[in-house]
Amino acid sequence: MKVCIVGAGAIGGLIGARLAAHAGADVSALARGETLEALNAHGWRLRQGDKLVTGKARASSVARELGPQDLVVIAVKAPALATIAAQIGPLLRPDTIVLPAMNGVPWWFSHGLEGLGEQPLESVDPGGALSRAIPLSHVIGCVVHLSAATTEPGLVQHRNGMGLIIGEPDGSRSARLAQLHALLAKAGFDVTPSPGIHRDIWYKLWGNMTMNPVSAITGATGDRILDDPLVRGFCSAVMLEASAVGARIGCAIDQDPEARHAVTRELGAFKTSMLVDAERGRPIELDAIVTVVHELGRRTGVPTPNIDALLGLTRLFARTRGLLAN
Repeated sequence: MKVCIVGAGAIGGLIGARLAAHAGADVSALARGETLEALNAHGWRLRQGDKLVTGKARASSVARELGPQDLVVIAVKAPALATIAAQIGPLLRPDTIVLPAMNGVPWWFSHGLEGLGEQPLESVDPGGALSRAIPLSHVIGCVVHLSAATTEPGLVQHRNGMGLIIGEPDGSRSARLAQLHALLAKAGFDVTPSPGIHRDIWYKLWGNMTMNPVSAITGATGDRILDDPLVRGFCSAVMLEASAVGARIGCAIDQDPEARHAVTRELGAFKTSMLVDAERGRPIELDAIVTVVHELGRRTGVPTPNIDALLGLTRLFARTRGLLAN
């Protein structure tokens, strides 16, 4: 199978290395800069425990040089997606699978949801440009439950987890879903096929839509956020509003915020991805994690005063530090 990783950072690099080393796939990368140079010089490299996983890689900054693929894994940060979507057309043929391994709500999320119709979500797909560049027919949804970091360009360090939830947007058990499941499982991932990928995406978002922006604003690790009773209470209020929005769109959550906080607290003094991006001066994924929930609240008629406050504060923080892509 021909696979192209678009965004060969931590998550993309881990997926690419495992597919190249253990699944017998021909794995290329659409990359640039030092990552491009490293991949062409050294191939895929992944440290897992005391082992170095390696595999052949062919990387280019030009999609047409890589050609049509069977599978395209998009593992970029959300602010970069518009630029990437305009470039990847040469990678796609009519039956190419596109697997977005990304944080937050993806561009295709509104399709098939209760009460939303086919109008795109402006916060994650302005004017429907992404849906035109990457039509829904290509997409298999994905939720990533693993952690990794890049210790140098082209070298990934696995931290924990190997979970991937995958599902057709319409909930069907298709032949291509089964094929993708088999490929990822052969590469060593803990793959769960889902008949409700929208709910899986919403549930993960529900758990991190507070921790990410609050950590970015305050600079605090997860333990400090949850150990402050006032901040913890605010996070709970935001989550209750998001749960009400989820119930309106067919993504009900059968858990209370305190139960989720208890799980998150067990992770200790971790830094969220948004905090790391803020510390490094990179654009933060605000729209895909918070703005989109604010938009869905407005479209479903659910009051979201705490979500609105979180969005406003984080947006102001990001704008004053040049951390928004637009």
